[in-house]
Amino acid sequence: MNTQGTEGTEGTQRLRLPRSRMANERLHALVPGGAHTYAKGDDQYPEDLAPVISHGRGAHVWDIDGNRYVEYGSGLRSVSLGHAHPRVIEAVRRELDRGSNFVRPSIVELEAAERFLATVPTAEMVKFAKNGSDATTAAVRLARAATGRPRVAICADHPFFSGDDWFIGTTPMSAGVPAATNELTVAFPYGDLAATEELLTRYRDEVACLILEPATHTEPPPGYLAGLRELADRYGCVLIFDEMITGFRWSEAGAQGLYGVVPDLSTFGKALGNGFAVSALAGRHDLMERGGLRHSGDRVFLLSTTHGAETHSLAAAMAVLTTYAEEGVTARLHALGERLAAGVRAAAADMGVGDHIVVRGRASNLVFATLDENRQPSQRYRTLFLRRLLAGGVLAPSFVVSSALDDADIDHTVEVVAQACAVYRKALDAADPTPWLGGRPVKPVFRRFA
Repeated sequence: MNTQGTEGTEGTQRLRLPRSRMANERLHALVPGGAHTYAKGDDQYPEDLAPVISHGRGAHVWDIDGNRYVEYGSGLRSVSLGHAHPRVIEAVRRELDRGSNFVRPSIVELEAAERFLATVPTAEMVKFAKNGSDATTAAVRLARAATGRPRVAICADHPFFSGDDWFIGTTPMSAGVPAATNELTVAFPYGDLAATEELLTRYRDEVACLILEPATHTEPPPGYLAGLRELADRYGCVLIFDEMITGFRWSEAGAQGLYGVVPDLSTFGKALGNGFAVSALAGRHDLMERGGLRHSGDRVFLLSTTHGAETHSLAAAMAVLTTYAEEGVTARLHALGERLAAGVRAAAADMGVGDHIVVRGRASNLVFATLDENRQPSQRYRTLFLRRLLAGGVLAPSFVVSSALDDADIDHTVEVVAQACAVYRKALDAADPTPWLGGRPVKPVFRRFA
């Protein structure tokens, strides 16, 4: 059961997290930012309402104060099957007793590569790593080597590609990145082929690659991805799909499998390991082999990581791929997301805030926008909304579902959302959410100052 506190002075129920608050203070003393991922920082949550997690099972997590939550966006979208999924845990345990890392490749590396390429048949070779940043940076390096060109063209509408300089230099957190590096990254808008061609013309013979998420919160316009494919071919650059999010959530073969457009290179992670650390760079044989030993050109230092092929993580990946294929996980994610989206939209409409709490995205990857009285995005109203969700036992920085959710979880979430919407309506009527914030507003991840 959820452990909830007493009524607050603003007339709304308070959730008290004394142990989590103390743990957060200790984390900040020892870990820069208080978390190992900025998106997990306590600045992303209402003041004093950033729970520190004890454990998780399925679609639920418990904090160290004893509160249970229905959780969304688990592991930054990585835990798509739910926490401690039996098939994944069994596969991991089998390998743990057999050793995890050797001086030569294990047979598990071959089996995992075969399983991955059978699932994503548009790719011809694959190399595994531990995180998405390494995979996307390897793809960029490979594109530069193959084309002999220096510039990287990123999609300006997509929030994150890598923690490495070629991308971070384009964000407000660019401190420490040389200006000369920043100048080599240019941007194009999603869905606008004419603007992309203008960019390629302006930097003719300089752009090594176009890198983008094939889809995120909006579906690609008809013909858009095929149009990018044609532009990349015509201007001689490499087309890279970042499938960290779309991989498996869009289809078992990723967005490229769903939309039928084959990139030269693609990167996967997140759902691939169901929380275990594994990512992948995949693509055309002739490009990927430049990082291998069976070609006559200059060698590319593609990916070479000490822990990239740990057997238990690759076993987790194989179990995930098998589960997706045998249990129809992608279809279940879409069904759950559709039920949730319909419920949240109805609750918001019933409370008169349907134009202010807006659910967006593919059903398997839902996010929400919190808009103020002028229908502009608002961190203050987001704070109000998150505070009410937490008080009702819903931990939801997004509404990204896992397949471990059931109808009761969705119904509970919708009920809590309805309660939050009632408070939201009061704040809109007052044109001021301050009485319901309980402290400073939540903050965007990418900002110049702390």
